[in-house]
Amino acid sequence: MAKKKNKKFSSFLDNPIDYTLLITVLLLLTLGLIMVLSASSPTSLSESGGTSSYRYFAKQAIFAALGLCAMGIISKIDYRFYKKFYKIAYFVSFILLLAVLVVGREVNGATRWIYITDTFSFQPSELVKFCMIIFFAGILTRDREELKYFVKGWLKHLLWLAPIIVLVMLEPHMSASVVIIGIVGIMMVIAGCKMWQMIIPGLAIGVPALIGLIIIAPYRLSRVTTFLDPWSDAKGEGWQVIQSLYAIGSRRIIWSRSWAK
Repeated sequence: MAKKKNKKFSSFLDNPIDYTLLITVLLLLTLGLIMVLSASSPTSLSESGGTSSYRYFAKQAIFAALGLCAMGIISKIDYRFYKKFYKIAYFVSFILLLAVLVVGREVNGATRWIYITDTFSFQPSELVKFCMIIFFAGILTRDREELKYFVKGWLKHLLWLAPIIVLVMLEPHMSASVVIIGIVGIMMVIAGCKMWQMIIPGLAIGVPALIGLIIIAPYRLSRVTTFLDPWSDAKGEGWQVIQSLYAIGSRRIIWSRSWAK
């Protein structure tokens, strides 16, 4: 019995490492931390009364380290293990998205975060992205033979997605909705749906829906127009785009003087 357990533990540790993926993650993580340090150091210095520039960077670095540990553990789990929980993943997604609408805190007109304490919070829509991958991987594997049909394939499976997207848009969180729809669409094509089943109905539904969302909330269109002409609102919506252009034009990383000395 002990030998059997040791064999399982050994196979757990002997799973090969995807070094290309690991190096990519580390590079992106390092770049992200540098950007956080560059962007947050003046604010941190001001809030700390001039004693520390690293408050937000340190917090981000701690979560980065925890994320790497979690990644290492999860990478050793056989992906087929998650299939057992694909129905639970959908249920959890639904409950989390309902919960954020009920007990979430509104910030800048959107209710996207659930605060456990004043300093610890999480965004349910980010967890829902992973849950939708697990759910649709399970259901598309189960119904693979049906995917070649329009009603039993495309329509039936998108009806599973519709309540999730509605709840995410009620926050509202349009970018998360677009990401989730994109992920599920790609998964359905890979699983066996015809490309036309995704493109033609997608355009027929997506374009009117997008127009409707812009009419309801015109700021969504202003974000696009501001990106195309950031100088039209240089001190408002266009501020970040203009600063990024300055950084690219200077051909160097712009460090904050408050901590670069």
